[in-house]
Parts: sequence; C-alpha cells; structure tokens
Amino acid sequence: MDFLWDADSPLTANELRDLLAAPGGVDGRELAVTTVLTVLARLEKKGLVARERDIRPHRYSSVTSREEHTVSLMNEALGTVMDREAVLARFIGGISAEEAQALRQLLDTPRNA
Repeated sequence: MDFLWDADSPLTANELRDLLAAPGGVDGRELAVTTVLTVLARLEKKGLVARERDIRPHRYSSVTSREEHTVSLMNEALGTVMDREAVLARFIGGISAEEAQALRQLLDTPRNA
C-alpha cells in the first residue's frame, strides 16, 4: 500500500513488483508478478485498491489516502471497546508534547458538522 499511496499515478503489477524488489522494498526478495496480482486482487476485494480495467496492463491505485485509511483503522479499533475514554487516555499518554499540542489545536478548531 505504501507504494500506491506514494505514487503520483496508478501502477501496474509489474511496476509494483519492481518497487518491492528494489533496495528499500520488501527484503530484496524476487516476487512473481502473479503473487503481486493475488495481493492486489485481495486488496481490491477489501475496497482498498481500485483497478483500471479499460487498458492493459491494468493499473492499480489506492482508494483512500494513507491518512484516511489510518482514521478508518482507528475508528474500527475504538468501535470494538466498551470504554473508549480509557483507550483514548492511554493513546494520549503515549504521544509527544508536540503531538499533544497539535491535538489541542485541532480540538479547539471549530468544525462544520
């Protein structure tokens, strides 16, 4: 997902495979393009990736931004607990002073409902 989030345009499975094999990719192992296609198909089924079907080879892009995905994960995690306040308190206890200040500013900013 990181490569899709960082890309300026949709990527093919071959392009993703090459990025994964490059230094800084996934531990330098060679991946078969069929493996990459399998993972992309699973991500598409979960609604995380969109496939452009009108051209070949198909191109893939992220449906949401990294930030939107993270928010979704946070909301999902909070939805599984009875005491949301306790979870939020523990989360806040683990952030830096700079992050706490940013959070205060965000909470103090009026929002349109």
